Amino acid sequence: MKDLAEKHIVLGLSGGIACYKAAELCRLLLKAGATVQVVMTQAAEQFMTPVTMQALSQRAVYGSQWDPRAANNMAHINLTREADVCLVAPASADFIAKLAQGQADDLLTLMCLARPADRVPLLIAPAMNREMWLHPATQRNVVQVQADGAVVLGVGHGDQACGETGDGRMLEPMELLDELISFFQPKVLAGQQVLITAGPTYEAIDPVRGITNLSSGKMGFAIARAAREAGATVTLVAGPVSLPTPRGVNRIDVKSALDMLTAVKQHEPTASIFIAASAVADWRPASTSESKIKKDGSGQPPELQFVENPDILATLAQSERGRSRALFCVGFAAESHDLMANAQAKRARKGVPLLVGNIGPDTFGQDDNALLLVDENGARELSRDSKLSLARKLMAEVAHRIGAGEVNDEN
Repeated sequence: MKDLAEKHIVLGLSGGIACYKAAELCRLLLKAGATVQVVMTQAAEQFMTPVTMQALSQRAVYGSQWDPRAANNMAHINLTREADVCLVAPASADFIAKLAQGQADDLLTLMCLARPADRVPLLIAPAMNREMWLHPATQRNVVQVQADGAVVLGVGHGDQACGETGDGRMLEPMELLDELISFFQPKVLAGQQVLITAGPTYEAIDPVRGITNLSSGKMGFAIARAAREAGATVTLVAGPVSLPTPRGVNRIDVKSALDMLTAVKQHEPTASIFIAASAVADWRPASTSESKIKKDGSGQPPELQFVENPDILATLAQSERGRSRALFCVGFAAESHDLMANAQAKRARKGVPLLVGNIGPDTFGQDDNALLLVDENGARELSRDSKLSLARKLMAEVAHRIGAGEVNDEN
């Protein structure tokens, strides 16, 4: 999926050891469909050669405002006129200070000041020692460049090249790619608080055995990412899965259906949208053995008693906020057959305005899916696509239904 297709990105490198990450970032940007024009400061060239960045970007690298290759000798003007965004990664403490003061003594700072700010946004990825990052002057400069319209992508935490540990690392290339992709997504859910459940639940029989299902959580995690891309504040309540947390999403890990219900109830009062994408076990053992249940030689399994788990979706949908639509509830149905009939029946039974159906065996563990959207007026199919692409279409649908955005008919 070429998320950055037809996007032209000016990638600026200022001085810092994190320049080595810019090489991988450039490769990822091209792989995502973008074209990349690299601009480097003299300090950046101490850490990464222009030859390397030229080979990766497949374009000549610019480093001097006096570069004679520009037809009118105005590279600082020409380089941004066709750009969709300027991304400076790494952005050193010195570069941020210059930007805050409006200084322009090299090509990169000149370019940032001369870009058409109303249509070419500036994103910066800081990279520096932890003490430099925490210094009041740096924090003051960060506030100023944000006030001037730049988007500061934040910093990572961890080991630094100097041997110290803390905040100040440049975000990893994949994190920066995700941030850039997110930046271009329509913010149709801005201001919304989205609560999502994802993955299976695990109902313990004894300390080493339990009941679960084949849900991978990939669809729910894709929805969490898409909701955050759409501008929402997202809380993800996840069953036992090993998926990485989407950037910017608040994740709460749970195991059982009862754990999931408790977490959901804690966050429901502030949520405006609830999406129940998890595969919750319908039953759980009536009691859990404190030790492993052993075979007794009879050849017969132990007799287990089960009790029904609470219905998380119905609990929220039939609450006062759910019935009044102050909390817009979206359910999921993973069926093995008769998808249309089962999805329609489940929507009516749960009392939700929107039910999303799919064939479970065709999607568990896969990166793609096909969805059926069912509401009181009928059903609409979303043909097989990547789960992230489907999640973005679903967020547009939800935004349209709550009056927060419009659905693109081409989707």
